[in-house]
Amino acid sequence: WLGSVKSNIGHAQAAAGVAGVIKMVMALRCGVLPRSLHVEVPSSKVEWGSVRVLTQARAWPVADRPRRAAVSSFGVSGTNAHLILEQAEPEPLRRDPVDAGVLPYPLSARNDVGVREQARRLREHLKRHPEADLGDVSHSLATTRTMFPHRAVLVAADRDELDELLGACAVGEPRGAVVTGKAISTGRPVWVFPGQGSQWVGMAVELVGSSPVFAERLGECADALAPLVEWSLVDVLGDEVALSRVDVV
Repeated sequence: WLGSVKSNIGHAQAAAGVAGVIKMVMALRCGVLPRSLHVEVPSSKVEWGSVRVLTQARAWPVADRPRRAAVSSFGVSGTNAHLILEQAEPEPLRRDPVDAGVLPYPLSARNDVGVREQARRLREHLKRHPEADLGDVSHSLATTRTMFPHRAVLVAADRDELDELLGACAVGEPRGAVVTGKAISTGRPVWVFPGQGSQWVGMAVELVGSSPVFAERLGECADALAPLVEWSLVDVLGDEVALSRVDVV
């Protein structure tokens, strides 16, 4: 029980530490010193000197050196972490559009009409923002957007070609540099029991008894594992000793 409590506390501390890092990154970016959330009256037991506890947010003035901040996370389990963050050098804004070469521009939606609408919206967006970097646009479309089943990929070498392809895609006109289709997934959901710990003992036992389909699939897995291991998949589900072994887990 104590181990589980320490584990949970450790996760909470880790989350708090990450939150502190995010908070200070945003403070560096926005030029604001955030107020302390939990201290209103500084302790009289500390010789504060020139250090101040912020009870209100205040501007972080620009100086002749980068802004810096220290983040410390202290864990009751004994894990302490400290790091220093430094303001990054601002990247110069490129006012003149720079063609990034031949790049793919993926679009997706729940149906074909949605794909065409995405093409129309992206075309209008690029017209309103001619300073947009095409490399950033391609990367963002591929890594930051949900991929729906109906898709189109436009391959363009420059801004003018991309504009033409987006216009064609928006009205459903075929182009050699526009590939359209629907993603087909043959994957099926699986049950995964990751990690070690006494909390896994008995997991899925009730499901085996209540779901014939699950019990049948579990039996198939047990048969597949039988030639490779010295234990039974079905038997170890309720065996605390077995589940403490790395090879079983």
